[in-house]
Amino acid sequence: QVQLVESGGGLVQAGGSLRLSCAASVSLIRLNAMNWYRQAPEKQRELVAAMTRAGSTNYADSVKGRFTISRDNAKNTVYLQVNSLKPDDTAVYYCNAKDYKLGPRGDYWGQGTQVTVSS
Repeated sequence: QVQLVESGGGLVQAGGSLRLSCAASVSLIRLNAMNWYRQAPEKQRELVAAMTRAGSTNYADSVKGRFTISRDNAKNTVYLQVNSLKPDDTAVYYCNAKDYKLGPRGDYWGQGTQVTVSS
């Protein structure tokens, strides 16, 4: 079982920045992928940033150039740097980890951290 704990959310004005953190209970090199999702009120959860074990990254079009996913293997922590925030970025941000060897059982989620962007 993998535990994920997010932190770093908060209230910020439009144009501001935050750094979200996701601390994993296991070594990141055990996991095939680390992702950040977000869910706004009355909307579906969407993938915003992804990083494979090899370090390849991918971003939703809506956040490209503004969000950056990174990791510190020594700290078992993944980060999401969110810049130039917009009110539309307001959502609960969730960390997700995948261990493909375990199939559906290898899909782990954190509790989420709230990001609120005021105009």
